[in-house]
Amino acid sequence: MELDPDDIFKDDEDNPDSEFYQQRESSKEFVVYLVDASPKMFSSTCPSEDGKEETHFHIAISCIAQSLKTQIINRSYDEVAICFFNTREKKNLQDLNAAFVFNVAEREYLDRPTARLIKDFDCIEESFMKDIGSQYGIVSGSRENSLYNALWIAQALLRKGSAKTADKRILLFTNEDDPFGSIKGVAKADMTRTTLQRAKDAQDLGISIELLPLSQPDEEFNVSLFYSDLIGLEGDELAQFMPSAGQKLQDMKDQLRKRMFTKRIVRRITLSIANGLSIELNTYALIRPTMPGAITWLDSVTNRPLKTERSFICADTGALMQEPAKRYQPYKNDNIMLSVEELSEIKRVSTGHLHLLGFKPLSCLKDYHNMRPSTFIFPSDKEVIGSTCIFIALLRSMVRLKRFAVAFYGSSSHPQLVALVAQDEIISAGGQVEPPGMHMIYLPYSDDVRHVEEIHSNTNAGAPRATDDQIYRAASLIKRIDLKDFSVFQFANPGLQRHYAILQALALDEDDIPEINDETLPDEEGMARPGVVKAVEEFKLSVYGDNYDEESDMGNGKASDASKKRKTAAENAVKESANYNWPDLADNGQLKDLTVTELKYYLTANNLPVTGKKEVLISRILTHLGK
Repeated sequence: MELDPDDIFKDDEDNPDSEFYQQRESSKEFVVYLVDASPKMFSSTCPSEDGKEETHFHIAISCIAQSLKTQIINRSYDEVAICFFNTREKKNLQDLNAAFVFNVAEREYLDRPTARLIKDFDCIEESFMKDIGSQYGIVSGSRENSLYNALWIAQALLRKGSAKTADKRILLFTNEDDPFGSIKGVAKADMTRTTLQRAKDAQDLGISIELLPLSQPDEEFNVSLFYSDLIGLEGDELAQFMPSAGQKLQDMKDQLRKRMFTKRIVRRITLSIANGLSIELNTYALIRPTMPGAITWLDSVTNRPLKTERSFICADTGALMQEPAKRYQPYKNDNIMLSVEELSEIKRVSTGHLHLLGFKPLSCLKDYHNMRPSTFIFPSDKEVIGSTCIFIALLRSMVRLKRFAVAFYGSSSHPQLVALVAQDEIISAGGQVEPPGMHMIYLPYSDDVRHVEEIHSNTNAGAPRATDDQIYRAASLIKRIDLKDFSVFQFANPGLQRHYAILQALALDEDDIPEINDETLPDEEGMARPGVVKAVEEFKLSVYGDNYDEESDMGNGKASDASKKRKTAAENAVKESANYNWPDLADNGQLKDLTVTELKYYLTANNLPVTGKKEVLISRILTHLGK
């Protein structure tokens, strides 16, 4: 019996003909985690970030658990399996010894990451020794080869899907750099040969094998003993493997708090290049301001949303006007009447496309030209075939020649010139850091540029100039606190991470919400380093001298007129705010009856922002009162 034979309740993402489904299937990832469960993984420890000792087995389990939590939100359509080898018990479809498949032992196909899988996996350490057990699966005098069995099981689990349409990976966690070290002679050579051949067979089927080695505190993992042949490392790759592997392991531990999502298209625009040549572009908003939600006013009796209407009444007759009022523009002693529709048409000075005007050196683009968040643009072949090819050629030329494009962006409401700055792809050991594309920077009008005016108390004296020593001290300070290889993509949104942490706690029935590390806060520990403190003190000494007293200077009566006015306004706001019973007004819904000026009394008295519309001010007051 089929529950939904006509696919009435089928989601678009599950429709094989939909673009999303085809894109998802082509980028699907099948992963098998192979975890060494030998006694050495439980006896070897290394210090964690908080100074406590953690076993290598615990580190591997933590990495996999965090990776699953990332996948369930980022790529929930991926499929995974977890297999332990060097175990006492066996549980796999092939009935091979010393191998235990945790989640899909009774079937051939892999499993999607789910809350139930994560919850069960988080508890595996408590019952591992009792239910699964640990033992050395490769011992002298025995022909058993647990590593060979694990690779065979993983290859069988990854049979589903074509290597051309899916990414198949085996991630191997171990701290044993020579799995056949206890065996000598012909038996060792034979087991080494068969294991390497099994790995080669898997790689020939399009399965990549990645090693995540766990080193001892006093002894580094020697990948050249065996695993360099298994994963195919030689030359420079072999020398660089351990640093990159360590970074890969750290990435897996950290990536849960840095979830990346497919960016959603804001709009599609056309870039007109020259002589009728045009390409299609998708625009993406990488940064958007977060605004408080709008307040919905409810009827006090029915509790239903109130609907506001605006009516125009004739001042002469008092009659209700059926049509909206027209506006006029004086011209030669006459008033030219314009309707709302006509005004809207007049404002449409362009079709909303990009028109390429030319190119200029990147040195001509100043930092202060970027007055608002830029828009990221990327090509699309959906409507105009060949857009990607032309866009890539243009991008590479601009990067090579260090040029940016100047274009006219004819939006209907705000036409202006924009700068298209090419960005090449940036890749690190953990994957792509920044994608290739162009940033569309909205250039300012000439009226927006304000020239700095130097204002001095003594007009007869010249402008103060920094000495060479002061410039040197300032440069030293900047060099000390310079952020190397800075990118906004390195920092996770703390509000978004807290949202996902709450979802995780709800899905897994956790009592405590996982702690969120707000990476946007100032690095107080870094600023307290001796080198930074010394540079700050040397800079202050060069500017103010030995006898500078910051507290006495602040109170010597030299405050500017603007600061005095702000202080007077704040004191007045405190006095006026005391005349209102704010909690009572909030409980009775009477804040909306106050004027904006009255609302700002409370905000100013409590050092809160006073910008925004009336609804925003009320929301800010309610939040501060805890209502």
